[in-house]
Formats: sequence, structure tokens, C-alpha cells
Amino acid sequence: MKKLTLALAIFLALSGCQDVIEVDVPVDSPRLVIDAVLRMDNIDQPNTVVQIRASVTSSFFDEINPAVLNSISITNLESNTVVNLTEQTPGSGIYRADIPTNRLVEGTSRLSINYRDELYEAEAIFVPSAPIDELRQGTSTLFTGEETEIVLTFTDAPDRVDFYLFDFDFNEYLVSEDTFYPGQPFQFSYFYDSELAPQTILDISILGVDEQFYNYMNQIILQSGGEQGPFQTPAATVKGNIVNITNPDNFALGYFAISQAFTASLEVAEN
Repeated sequence: MKKLTLALAIFLALSGCQDVIEVDVPVDSPRLVIDAVLRMDNIDQPNTVVQIRASVTSSFFDEINPAVLNSISITNLESNTVVNLTEQTPGSGIYRADIPTNRLVEGTSRLSINYRDELYEAEAIFVPSAPIDELRQGTSTLFTGEETEIVLTFTDAPDRVDFYLFDFDFNEYLVSEDTFYPGQPFQFSYFYDSELAPQTILDISILGVDEQFYNYMNQIILQSGGEQGPFQTPAATVKGNIVNITNPDNFALGYFAISQAFTASLEVAEN
């Protein structure tokens, strides 16, 4: 553990003293972080621009920095076609490629990453979602009376088990499963902790996810209190589905998923 010395000077009227406090903070070896949730906004278009963010983090107080990968690719296992992603700008850690949409929607896709001569892999299949029927601002509040209420309505697809990830902008997320509303319209309210300024534009999305990703996001949301994105460094380690084939103990953080996403925008009005 790294020791940080914090000097707290407390000045009193007649005398002064200085206490030295030793604080133990967690230290970890550098760990790869991969943001590879692919949002499929239009599955009818011939090609989809895929963007994956790679970063690396180490100790508790260090910033997350872009990661320079040796290589990154996505393979459609059904057609055995491979597409290599290239870094958008040198040192950005953002890797992009233009991929035929049908290769992402049909069959299983495998993400392969070579970083510091270690091979990381994850597999995903396309998961459908449901469009937003209505999105409006409500007038209710919870505890402080200053929350902003958003009311969302959508219709669950029949004849299948669905898991959803709701993105309420500002790194605020919610997960749901259709156990209690299979194939039916469903309406619920989401409350932002503070009153949002009038004319704020909210971009709100419904993503289709599988049960494994649902469980992963549920852990992230519970751990972060809903105030942290899924690919920022969590307070405790939550493993995703990206496996280090070369050295399993040196796993990556983050997730690889291919999700259909429906998005609607709302301008906040005065309450």
C-alpha cells in the first residue's frame, strides 16, 4: 500500500499543533479498461461506424490515460471475416472502423485486442431493444422537492425475454427486465437528483442487453450510486466479459456488447 502523508494544521487561540495522519490507499498494477458497448442506432444502414475506447489505470488517485494497443479487431465468427480498427488520432486511445452492419447483427462477434503482447478476447451477439413510445417531463418530486422527473413509456416486445439498459444522460443509468410487463406497454418515472436548468437537452436511450451484461451493469450502478459511468474506474473491481487469454489474472475492466439502441431527446422546461 502507498502511504500518503496529510498534514492537518489546527490553529487554536492560545496554542497550535500539527497532526500527521498516515492514510493507506489501494494500489493496483496498470489495468486495461475497454469501452466497447456498440450502440446500433440504425440496423437498416449498410455500414456502421464502430468506436471503441481503450485506456489504462493504475493506482487509486491516478487518472485514466489512453492506452496504445498493438492491435484491435472484430471477427464475425459465422463468416470468418476480420475487420481491424485503427486509432482515430495518435495517442487518443479511440479506435474506429467502418463495418458492414450485417456482420454485427448476424452471428457472434469476437473482439480481439493485443496490448503489451498479451491477448484479450470477448464475444458478443446483437441484442434487440424496444423503441420509446413517449418521453415527457413530469411534475412530481421525491425528497428535496428539487428533483427533475422524466416519464418514459415503451412497449416490451412479445414472445421473448428482454433485458434493458436505460441511459439517462450525464452518466446516469438504470437496468430493467420484463418479468412483470412481458409484451406490454410500461411506464415509469426517473428522477434526477437536482432540478435541471430550463432548456437543458436530454438524450435518453433504451439499449437491449443480455442477462450477463444486465447483471454487470446492475453491479456497477449499485456500487457507484448511479453517479458513475460503466467504464470509469469503480471503487471495487467489477469484472466484465473481456478475458486475458495470455495471463488470466491480468484481466481488463469494461465490457464488449452489441446493442440495438433507440434514442429520444427532451428539452427541460421550467417546473
